[in-house]
Amino acid sequence: MRSFALAVIVALVFPALVFAEEPAQVTFPETPAGRLVAAYIEAFNSDDDGALRAFLEANLSSGAIAQRPVEQRLKALQQLKADAGALAPMKIVEAREDALTIVARGSKGSWLEIGFAFENDAPVKLLGARFMMMDEPPDPNEPTTPLTGAEILAAIDSLVDGLVEKDDFSGVVLVARGDTPIYKKAWGFASREYGALNRTDTRFNLGSINKVITRVAIEQFAGKGALAFDDKLGRFLPDYPNKDAAAKVTIRQLIDMTSGIGDFFGEEYAATPKDRIRDLADYLPFFAAEPLLFEPGTDNRYSNGGYVVLGLIVEKASGITYFDYVRKNIYKPAGMENTDHFMADMFVDNLASGYTRAWDDKEHPDEPRRNNIYTRPARGSSAGGGYSTADDLLKLVLALKADKLSAPETAKLFAGNMAFAGGAPGINAYVETVATTGCTIIVLSNYDPPAATKTGERIGRLLKRLK
Repeated sequence: MRSFALAVIVALVFPALVFAEEPAQVTFPETPAGRLVAAYIEAFNSDDDGALRAFLEANLSSGAIAQRPVEQRLKALQQLKADAGALAPMKIVEAREDALTIVARGSKGSWLEIGFAFENDAPVKLLGARFMMMDEPPDPNEPTTPLTGAEILAAIDSLVDGLVEKDDFSGVVLVARGDTPIYKKAWGFASREYGALNRTDTRFNLGSINKVITRVAIEQFAGKGALAFDDKLGRFLPDYPNKDAAAKVTIRQLIDMTSGIGDFFGEEYAATPKDRIRDLADYLPFFAAEPLLFEPGTDNRYSNGGYVVLGLIVEKASGITYFDYVRKNIYKPAGMENTDHFMADMFVDNLASGYTRAWDDKEHPDEPRRNNIYTRPARGSSAGGGYSTADDLLKLVLALKADKLSAPETAKLFAGNMAFAGGAPGINAYVETVATTGCTIIVLSNYDPPAATKTGERIGRLLKRLK
């Protein structure tokens, strides 16, 4: 990765996993990058609150600090430490002069892949760090020998076929190098009830991947001067039910999930007939009047509610619905002809139904999968729930990389190693860009998480072995 802001990518919550026999912690290479990463981990794990701040102030590049100030990075890292605990590096995945990727175990049981990027010029400075929760710990016996392109494609076939055989995957996998797909295949049923198979052009529910679309829309308005990231949400939503939030929360805090606004999932949402949830305003009663979870800017908490608010800001700034805006200003310019927020009770050709083993707030691993129709709203939101195809998501990635959508901050994220995911019962989508190989991995599944995430992560590890 050449340039990106610190990104803590935790779109899904995974169970803690451990080895039967855990490997020893790694020794970092005696290089400028290796020494910086060792110092970063030491500062992250320190009980001294000032150690990490001092490290970032001394070792971040000036461009990285300009892109995202130290205080914002600290808040995100403090939340990560609260969730994962102290980090124990267990494996070096990749080591170059300008990048170092490791796998670390959190003291609370989770596993993370952490990618660090550095300036090439001396003195070496840190450009950023990408944290991604892993569905499973690394296999200590996983081969690391280089593979040819043909060998990797055969390995992907073997990997996914094995998951399908165990009924752990249903969906589509697309791998592209540059703008050219080099692997694309579908497995399983789009509709079990009607015996309709998934196809490579089947539309899947994206879950929280729609948050990327919403972020792009907000950046477009910022670029036109129609809003500023420091604007308070009350400028656009003066009647927002929580007046404290309207006066204090900024658009940037909504994007970064440091606003203190909570989630719309909860008892009231669960008890509401889903056919009543069709427009963004329909989500507000589930969260908008609730007190802020914390003072804006002082903490970090995953917030679907915050992204609903961002969608409503898009509506106010554009004068049209969120759905019409993104269709006209993002999907159409990117060439995404098969992407939209479809109504659950309207027929849409070639759209995958979701199948889940999660209902009644419980997991049912030994029971047959059920259609997720009763857990989905009638239409998704700016926080998630739109539909797309693997090909359309590749078009989105390419448009963002080329900065064709007037969203420079998001474009910088996609210029390097980036992964993001979305998931809910019967829904899982995963997209990863791998800068070192120029590859993009897209996995869409109509099974519960981590069906797509686990598959995508394993494919990503295979691609790192490309000769």
